Amino acid sequence: MEVKLEQVSKRYGQKLIFENLNETFESGKITGLVGDNGAGKSTLLRLIAGLDLDYTGHIYYDGQPLRKPLYQQMTMVFQTPYLLKRSVYDNIAYPLELRHRPAAEIKQKTETMIARLGLEKLEKQYAHKLSGGESQKVALARALVFEPELVLLDEPMSGIDAASVSFMEQMIQDYVREYHKTVIMITHNTRQAQELCDRTVHLNGAWMGGNQ
Repeated sequence: MEVKLEQVSKRYGQKLIFENLNETFESGKITGLVGDNGAGKSTLLRLIAGLDLDYTGHIYYDGQPLRKPLYQQMTMVFQTPYLLKRSVYDNIAYPLELRHRPAAEIKQKTETMIARLGLEKLEKQYAHKLSGGESQKVALARALVFEPELVLLDEPMSGIDAASVSFMEQMIQDYVREYHKTVIMITHNTRQAQELCDRTVHLNGAWMGGNQ
């Protein structure tokens, strides 16, 4: 899914967060959003996710404005995972259940994702009681299991162990390569921006610029 911003501006009251942003996030690419704290990265991600509609300008998804069916084709993972107080299995299966996928498909995809995570021994445990790294793995797996066209990541790898970071980076790369989907992620990690992202976009207050 290609995401295109045209003259997008956002204010909170009298405070201008950014102004007249024009940017295209290419389909099948991992784009990193970088910039100082307070530059508006999370705000921009929420706008793209359709969680905040109070802005001026236009955002297009494969050339179309935001419509209700598009919400079913995108997902967002936050820095703090919001997991259901249910088992690991139930958490990962949940997006498939919401989309009324066949029971056999739900079982197959959920079990495959759990195997990729290496969490077979934990699949019956309550997800909200897992460690930080394991919780974020589950949150990412839940986001990817239904194969969304657009994945938005708000620093989900911040503050977790290096092994979990490496694992999640590989999951993201494999997902984009296998399914040719679009990932937009916020990162403060210079190494991650250089090695994981196909491109970075710098957000600095009221302006934004991209580079390769």
